[in-house]
Amino acid sequence: MLYEPKHVALCIDEAERKIALDFSEGYKEFLNVAKTERESAAYAVRVAEAAGYKPYTWGQALKAGDKVYYLNRNKSVILAVIGTDDIAEGVNIMAAHIDTCRLDLKQNPLFEKNEIAYFKTHYYGGIKKYQWVAIPLSLHGVVILANGEKHEICIGEDENDPVFYVTDLLPHLAQDQMKRAANEIIRGEELNILVGSMPLDDSKENAVKKQVMKLLNDKYGWCEKDFLSAELEAVPALKSKDVGLDRSMIGAYGHDDRVCSYTALQAILELENPKKTAILVLADKEEIGSMGNTGLESAYMRYFIEDISETLGAKPRVVFSNSQCLSADVNSAYDPTFSDVFEAANSSFMNRGVVITKFTGARGKSGSSDANAEFIAGLHSKLDKNNVIWQTGELGRVDLGGGGTVAAYIANLNVDVVDVGVPVLSMHAPYEVVSKMDVYMTYKAFATFIK
Repeated sequence: MLYEPKHVALCIDEAERKIALDFSEGYKEFLNVAKTERESAAYAVRVAEAAGYKPYTWGQALKAGDKVYYLNRNKSVILAVIGTDDIAEGVNIMAAHIDTCRLDLKQNPLFEKNEIAYFKTHYYGGIKKYQWVAIPLSLHGVVILANGEKHEICIGEDENDPVFYVTDLLPHLAQDQMKRAANEIIRGEELNILVGSMPLDDSKENAVKKQVMKLLNDKYGWCEKDFLSAELEAVPALKSKDVGLDRSMIGAYGHDDRVCSYTALQAILELENPKKTAILVLADKEEIGSMGNTGLESAYMRYFIEDISETLGAKPRVVFSNSQCLSADVNSAYDPTFSDVFEAANSSFMNRGVVITKFTGARGKSGSSDANAEFIAGLHSKLDKNNVIWQTGELGRVDLGGGGTVAAYIANLNVDVVDVGVPVLSMHAPYEVVSKMDVYMTYKAFATFIK
């Protein structure tokens, strides 16, 4: 009669435990090669094409069994498998985001001070700035030259590459710094990345800056003005690793939300001949509010579903009204070290399976779509029938926590939607931790939803 969640390992047999552990090996490889939204989108297209997906062109003829994808500005992707049922009966949508917290280079980033060259940065997403100092960083992104040439950049991931670094004060001289409020211990304008210290010549000004530009010009053909048409991101130069003596957890940069994008992607890649059309959206810009034409406040997902609906002879508004969506995003795992910020009975825990977050928002549910009971009951039933271990959770105490996801924007289309994902320790830190059992159960939940 009582609700008593259990550790996933106690709810499945030895054979399935091995499957769960093996599943995480592929996820760890993904984490190492897709650290930015562009790299994640490229990865999704690459594996989709290998699985038989074809690029979608607006208005193309479609039939049951077709697998198509739409790449939006190299930063977001939609995959779809056309079902046998009339599309007017609705589609099953999974929506995750592939952007992560990071340090973006400013448009004019390169400067020299006291014979040290730096890149100026502008942090992206909700970070604790002090966590981004004194760790190795890599540089990812693209630069478009004046002649139209496009250079993709990845420096710091190969073992033979140099890395980048933001300095911090030594404790002996940090008395005044340590009196600052936590959000001011490191200020935004202090997140300057070390990029060089050797002079090009004996000129009195900018000799080190000139040397940096010469290196970039020799290798890539850049001039300083080309930074104006670049998108460069500094991320932790850290590999995914097993955590714990029992290897039950994974430590990595960017679990939020690549853990949901990867598990949902694997689910749709394995899907064959569904009844309902299945759609996966891998979106950009969620960490800064889903704005922009690659975020889900944009209309690109709506346009895509409208187009395939009309092609298959249905009114888009009818399709949306009959559709369901799992907004694939993480929740904060209960942390016993900081238990005072959680309400334990309504928190998600590591190793208790995929977490269903009925509502997000903050304080009085501000900004939440708050899924209806009928939809939640149907989802619970489907997961139980397929032995998917799940739990529910909120993001912290009522008057303290809260956050937003893409769920609200999809709900605006009259779609039933709820957040589903993996509990994460140290969310938004440069190195986060998840449970392998939870990763597998999240994949299993997505596969069950679209099957």
